[in-house]
Amino acid sequence: MRCMPVTNPKWRGALVPLFLAAQILVAHVVAGREHPPPPPALARFPVAFGQWKLFRGDPIEAAIARELNADRLVSQTYIETSTSSFAGLLVAWFQTQREGARQPHSPKVCLPGAGWTPRVVDEVTVETAQGDITINRYVVDNHGQRAVILYWYHTPRRVIASEWAAKFWLVSDALRDQRTDTALVRVTAWSAGGGDVEATAVATRFAGNLYPMLREYLPR
Repeated sequence: MRCMPVTNPKWRGALVPLFLAAQILVAHVVAGREHPPPPPALARFPVAFGQWKLFRGDPIEAAIARELNADRLVSQTYIETSTSSFAGLLVAWFQTQREGARQPHSPKVCLPGAGWTPRVVDEVTVETAQGDITINRYVVDNHGQRAVILYWYHTPRRVIASEWAAKFWLVSDALRDQRTDTALVRVTAWSAGGGDVEATAVATRFAGNLYPMLREYLPR
């Protein structure tokens, strides 16, 4: 998924070998000493929080699940009881990223690869009961369908929007905590009569209610 240009292409190219070297460092330093947390129990994932209630589960095709290669996957749709608005949720949780073999797939890659064209790429700040969080907003369309996607990387210590920042904090936190678990969190709201503005409002309301619950559900 490609949500926000955080560096220009020249700087981005220069950073690639730096981050690869840093991940090799993590592999050597953390190898044999990592203490990954136990996976969260899917049965404990709430069916209701805030104004939102589970509407349906959204099974993930086996081929897509294999490609994601996450240790835990949650994919379902919620409805806001006060407005009858819908929001889709995908959480892909990884117990370890040691040696870079298993990492979240960025929506900046996945969505265009599936035929979605990015139209707006920026960030939004969402108010939550646990403080404000800054996350990616990605407005995409595909053959007449249009959606607002919010996503972020959720670690035990922080919310991260940028893929590059996620790589930086992976190194820092692995050295400090001897763990590399993380989750990709993606929220989807469909643009219809209210357009992108209304879809963004729906997605941010959902994310604002979701975040405190995720902090309790995912390992800390």
